[in-house]
Amino acid sequence: MKIYRIPKPCGAILFDMDSTLYTNEEYARSQTDLPVERLARLKGKGFAEMSGEIAAYREKWAEGHEGQKISLANAFVAFGVGIAESVKWRNELFNPEEYLAEDIRLRSTLETLANRFIMAVVTNNPVFIAERTLDALGVEDLFHAIVGLDTCGVSKPHEEPFMKAAILCGTMPEACLSVGDRYDIDIALPLELGMGGILVDGVEDVYRLPEMLS
Repeated sequence: MKIYRIPKPCGAILFDMDSTLYTNEEYARSQTDLPVERLARLKGKGFAEMSGEIAAYREKWAEGHEGQKISLANAFVAFGVGIAESVKWRNELFNPEEYLAEDIRLRSTLETLANRFIMAVVTNNPVFIAERTLDALGVEDLFHAIVGLDTCGVSKPHEEPFMKAAILCGTMPEACLSVGDRYDIDIALPLELGMGGILVDGVEDVYRLPEMLS
């Protein structure tokens, strides 16, 4: 865990979802592999070749943007798959229920935080997948809002999803804290927007948040 800034006062916590509210490497890998497999078939290429091309594109993009990382959804745009199509693919391909189960410790953690903060999820997955993921974890009812890939039609890092979440929480951006597992995607831009930021390595770090924010 790395704390960059905690707003004072802090009114809302904007959580990334995947690899933040749960840690499951197999499911995380499937969320990359399944869309790449579909794209490979669409392009008439093998999975390894398609994966290599996407990795090369992301590496070149990072070189041209001071080492920043690009999300998979944004990378797919360069290969002819727009955001709307990515939403459709993810809704069809992803099955969080196959990988995730109720997390009693996560629920206890979020219940504690909900006593002090409004909470929202800001994810690069569609709202439908976010709802199913949170339901599988047993925590969906604890979130005031979900901002997904299909809410604003743009992928993080982009200011619209974060600002939309702040609006839905009824909180000024400078009173929001963004929590996620990827600095370039979840933390860097919120800091620029005046929000706080905490980088986590997975759900084990999320369990510690009530202590960190006490």
